[in-house]
Amino acid sequence: MAPRGIAEIADAYVERFGALHPVGATMRGVTGHDDRMTDYSPAGIEARTAVDRSTLAELATVAPTDDRERVALGVMTEQVARNVALADAGEHLRALNVLASPLQHVRACFDLMPTATPDDAEAVVARMDAVPTALAGYRATLREGLARRVVAARRQAAAGARQAATWGGSDGGPTPFFVGLAAGLPAAGTDPALARRAAAAAERATAAYADLARFLTDEYLPHAAPIDGVGADRYALWARAWNGLELDLHETYAWGWEELRRIEAAMVTVADRILPGRPVAEVIAHLERDPSRTVEGVDAFRAWLQDLLDTTVDALDGVHFDIPAPVRRVEAMIAPPGGAAAMYYTGPSEDFSRPGRTWYPTLGRTVFPLWGEVSICYHEGVPGHHLQIAQVRYLSDSLTRYQRVLAGSSGHAEGWALYAERLMGELGFLEDPAFELGMLRAQAMRAVRVVVDIGLHLGLAVPADAPDHPGATWTPELALPFVIAHSHFPADFMASEVDRYLGLPGQAISYKVGEREWLAARADAQRAAGPAFDLKGFHARALDLGPMGLAQLRRELAA
Repeated sequence: MAPRGIAEIADAYVERFGALHPVGATMRGVTGHDDRMTDYSPAGIEARTAVDRSTLAELATVAPTDDRERVALGVMTEQVARNVALADAGEHLRALNVLASPLQHVRACFDLMPTATPDDAEAVVARMDAVPTALAGYRATLREGLARRVVAARRQAAAGARQAATWGGSDGGPTPFFVGLAAGLPAAGTDPALARRAAAAAERATAAYADLARFLTDEYLPHAAPIDGVGADRYALWARAWNGLELDLHETYAWGWEELRRIEAAMVTVADRILPGRPVAEVIAHLERDPSRTVEGVDAFRAWLQDLLDTTVDALDGVHFDIPAPVRRVEAMIAPPGGAAAMYYTGPSEDFSRPGRTWYPTLGRTVFPLWGEVSICYHEGVPGHHLQIAQVRYLSDSLTRYQRVLAGSSGHAEGWALYAERLMGELGFLEDPAFELGMLRAQAMRAVRVVVDIGLHLGLAVPADAPDHPGATWTPELALPFVIAHSHFPADFMASEVDRYLGLPGQAISYKVGEREWLAARADAQRAAGPAFDLKGFHARALDLGPMGLAQLRRELAA
């Protein structure tokens, strides 16, 4: 049998990924697996890792015939090797955090499933029926981690238990997620038998989450790691995985401080345009209360977000970007309660039957100041994540299937989205100083992430010239008031953020680190092209390369 080329290997990998990881398939837009659950047990994880190992060995035999194959081979090799490195380090044995672990994925995949038809409803019911088995497998993996003393931190276990209790209906909150999902299936209203099966499956899924909450509280939490920081070695491993880049972490930490100071100075200048002579905190308090910049009601806020997405697509298409027709559609959604506090994006399915969506957690609020939401919507929607990710789904003629649906690094994606916020200011979409201040606030929060994430996990000291606690070693207790003061985001949101940083080492820095690489790549291109530099053309070429690690991105754009 002749050796397979990169396109064949990529296609086969995506098929095996979907079969072995149905939840991941749904989240990545790979259709045909929505009625099943992923096996999160040690055996299930080993089966997926075995595919990674065999694929990595086969990739080593491929000789690319052109630049397109060379790029595809580099992307896939780096990222499959990343999977193997994390598995070899046993990171799956402590996969428990507040944002992106099986705890959340088992529930969140239902947000992405269609529900309109009887067949859709059957898939939802089948998958709900599989929730108890999936969570039992996840518990088995966490128990193996306990036995090997490879455990998550107490903070993550406690927060995870609270999330599981919310979805398990044991926290005294509103209707449990699965019960509401079953009751809302359109087909259940006309098919009593289906309605009964859906309700029964929902009760079992809800009970399974309640059981998981008890396990985390009673069995896991007493043996979880008392220290939040992961140390230099684990942090470096995860920072490479999230960013696709080798970083000098001490240099990056110092640069994070420099960026924070630069952004805070810019915030003072912009705030003075809104209320001359008043401090930034007072200007923000004014914008938070300004009724002309506020929307009341969750439905009205979702409609405002949708209108902003639609008008932005119309304004950018054909002028600054060429947006294919299927990519023009992006939906604004309100996130179900119980998850993390940050807005997020989910990409479209391969066939675009499911559109790209932005998800906004309201945290129980019903009044929404808009000054800070514009740039966040640009980040999650257009020209941020949606334009980047949905555009790639569309490029079936030039990218392998792996590149279109599975490839990517947080540094590439989040770096682009943060760059997109700044870009919209450059293009004139943030002429209102309130919206510009909102963008700068978001930039400040991302600079805070660099400082706090590296500082906490590596146990670094606050610089001697810092205004707060100079020379002190970072702790979560020190970090929380710092991030609240310097990000200017609400305290409850930033408390969730600190938990997130501690549970996902190296991910929080990917926004600013990625933006730095995107800006550097653009500067390189401008120097090389001189007066002939075309910003629209640069963006088209960069995005058409598809997702990849930051080191490869810099190499490809410099080639």
